Amino acid sequence: MASEPAPSARYAALFRNGRNQAVRIPKEFEMTGDQVRISKDGARLVLEPVMAPPRLLNVLAELGPLEGEFPDVDANLPPLDAPEV
Repeated sequence: MASEPAPSARYAALFRNGRNQAVRIPKEFEMTGDQVRISKDGARLVLEPVMAPPRLLNVLAELGPLEGEFPDVDANLPPLDAPEV
């Protein structure tokens, strides 16, 4: 996705959605995802998109094959069926 310059400012109307106050975000301020983190900075409200953490299978798929030999970590262990002494 190409980075476009952010618009400087635009006015939007506030409205009620049930018991919540809401604002319709204009298209040029659109964010990806389906959640935002909201915080106050003085009189300003700050909205930050919440990015979902990467899924393990996606991370593993991006790693590709591993190079090198793996050590034999159980070489000095007794067999699993040996009785404990």
